[in-house]
Amino acid sequence: MEIRLSCVLLAAALTSGCAWLHRGEHRPAPVGVEGSSGEASGEAPIIEPQVTRRVVKTPKIKATDFELGAYFGALSIQDFGTNPIYGARAAYHVTEDIFMEGFIARSTAGTTSLQDVFPSITVVSNSGRRFTYYDVDVGYNILPGEVFLGRGRAFNTDLYTTVGMGDVKFADKDQFALNFGVGMRILLTDWVAMHMDVRDHVFETDLTGRTKNVDNIEGTLGFTVFY
Repeated sequence: MEIRLSCVLLAAALTSGCAWLHRGEHRPAPVGVEGSSGEASGEAPIIEPQVTRRVVKTPKIKATDFELGAYFGALSIQDFGTNPIYGARAAYHVTEDIFMEGFIARSTAGTTSLQDVFPSITVVSNSGRRFTYYDVDVGYNILPGEVFLGRGRAFNTDLYTTVGMGDVKFADKDQFALNFGVGMRILLTDWVAMHMDVRDHVFETDLTGRTKNVDNIEGTLGFTVFY
C-alpha cells in the first residue's frame, strides 16, 4: 500500500514539474520573410554570382538548293600526259545528304611517248587532241564536319563521293564514259563554297593499237555559289 502511494505522489510531482517547465519556455521567433527587394529581414542579402555570358554565333547557311560554279586543275589523259583542265558545274541538292550534279569541261592532250621517239608518227590530229566531257553525277555527303583557321574561326565542310556517267569527245570520237570520285566542300561564307575534287573518267579506246579501258584522273579546285 505504501509503495502504491509513493508511486502516485511521484507521478503527480513529475506532472506538475513538466507543466511548470512548459510555462517558462519562450516561443521561437518567427522566421523573417524575404521582401520584394530580395533581402530577408534581419539577415545579410544573398550574394548573386557574377557569370560572364559567352556570345555564341550560329552559322548562317542559306537554305538554298541550287549551286553553280567553275573549276580548274589538271587532267591526266592516259598515254597523253597530264594537262590543264577547266570547266563549269551545277548542282541541285535533293536532300541534306544527296545531290545531283552536272559537269562540262575541256582540256588538250599532249603527245604520247611514241610520238616523242618518232615525231613523224601521228596518233591523233591537232583538232583531235581536244578532250571534252559532259557528265551527270549523283553525290552523297558521307562525312559532315568543320575545319579551323586559327583559334577563333571555323568553316563547315562536307566530305562527299560521286558516281555518274557521260560523254567524252576525244580523238574526234564520242565515247560513253563512267566516272567516280571524292571531294570536299568548304563553306567559306553563307553563300560561297570551295570544292576540292579527285575524279576518274573511264572509257574504252583503241588509239594505241588495241582496245582497252583507260583511266583519266583529274584533280581540281573550284568555287560555287548558292542561290
